[in-house]
This record gives sequence, structure tokens and C-alpha cells, in this order.
Amino acid sequence: MHPLITPEALADALSARPATVVLDVRWRLGGPPGRQDYEVSHVPGAVYLDLDTELSAPPGVGGRHPLPEPERLQEVLRRAGVREGGQVVAYDAGDGSVAARVWWLLRWAGFGEVAVLDGGFAAWEAAGLPVTDEVPSELAGDGLGDVVVRSGQMPVLDADGAAALARDGVLLDARAAARYRGETEPVDPKAGHVPGALNAPSAGHVGADGRWLGAEELASRFAGLGVSDGVAVGAYCGSGVTASSVVLALEVAGVTSAEKPAALYAGSWSNWCALDREVATGG
Repeated sequence: MHPLITPEALADALSARPATVVLDVRWRLGGPPGRQDYEVSHVPGAVYLDLDTELSAPPGVGGRHPLPEPERLQEVLRRAGVREGGQVVAYDAGDGSVAARVWWLLRWAGFGEVAVLDGGFAAWEAAGLPVTDEVPSELAGDGLGDVVVRSGQMPVLDADGAAALARDGVLLDARAAARYRGETEPVDPKAGHVPGALNAPSAGHVGADGRWLGAEELASRFAGLGVSDGVAVGAYCGSGVTASSVVLALEVAGVTSAEKPAALYAGSWSNWCALDREVATGG
């Protein structure tokens, strides 16, 4: 399954393939909760999952959005109706970064048939496709999902691994340029970046219309950052969420593949700061 799907293709899939599960993962840094948007309007049949409480472990030294325990993730996905042999499409309200975290998380869990809705909920509405405020009846209690989480199927970096990759390969920082340079830090206790990391803001993966750039444009962008065949590459951000979109973008660009994906520093800057590691600033 291609990691991106258009609104029209998703509409067709929902008609032709009942085992398609749509996950609404709208979320904002600092709130208000994305569930409020979901309750007003969403893709018909979509199930809302909360990034903070259902798709991450509790915050701590591991970061603000540590990877969930496999058993907990399996419970959440089964409640949402995810089945072996089915497919999942995730969407958010922004540049696809939160949905990309879900794409990455399911791939990490060993579930390959997962995609991000290109352009998110805004693209679905712009295409004139139906929306609803009706919440699916207690899918959560029906035990319809039977997915088995087989964690560890995507490469994950810890702080030492991130430091080594920044030195010996390419480590991409998905945060906005001002945060990367250390000019501002609205969330974490230190400002700056992992020494040796290069800046690749996640917002640069999409165009003005909110759709993802094409493979050639993305490949050119990464080539300009020194990412090429044979060079080890990984990504991080503030808490491991938006960096997932870098992993996805590298695959869309053809720089990496489903068989050889880029690595994710899951704890990201929040973990780096918690460990009091060396900080670099500037461009």
C-alpha cells in the first residue's frame, strides 16, 4: 500500500473494502483537544484516537510522547476495529505529521497496510465528500478488531544512536527553523538541536494546498541536505511525532523504502533534554 492516499481513493476504498478503518487523529500542541473537532465533523465511520493518551505512553524521561506498550497499542487498535488483512488510513488537520506518526506506529507494530490521507481532513472536505457528526456506535466494545501487534518492525534510535547518526550519517531535525537554531523553545527545557543534525522542517513536505509534494520534489529537497543512496538517515523532532513525517517523506521520495526505512529517534528532543545531553545552536 502506498503511504499516501487521495480523498477520492479513500472514498472508493470505503465503498469496496469494508475492512478499511479510518482513524481521525487531529491534535494540537497545547490543545484544545482534537476530539472536539471530531465531534463536530469527521469522515463517516472514522474512529477518533487520542495521540496523548491512546497512541503514546505517559510522558517522562523517555520523552513527551514515548512509544506505547505493545499490549496497550494492540488493545487500542482492536477497539478501533483494526483487523488482520484489513487496511488503515489516518488523517489529521495539519500537514500530515500526526497522521504520519500513526502510519509509522502501525508499521512499527508490523501492520503494513496503512496510509496517510493526503491533505488531511481539509482535502476531504474540499473534494466535496460527505462528512458527519455521528460517532460510530460502540465499536470499542464489540471486539471487532483482531490485529496482532508485532512491535519493533521499524528502526528506532535512542540518544546514543541519534548522536552517532548525526556524526556518521544524516540526522534530520523536523522542527521549525527557529527551534532548530535555538532562537525559541516553547515546550522543552532547552533550546537548540542535536550536534551535527540538519534542519528539515516537516512543513516543507507539503505545498500551499496542504497536499504532499511529489516524489521528485521531495527527493530534491533531501538531496540538498546530503541524503543519498548508501547514507544512513534518521529523523527526530520535539517528541517523535512530526519526525515520523520525515520518515514517510523519505519513502515517498524513493530515498528509502518499506524494506529499508529511515530510523526514528522516538524520544527526540524531549528525551535529549531529559538526559541533559550536549546542545548545539545556530544554523
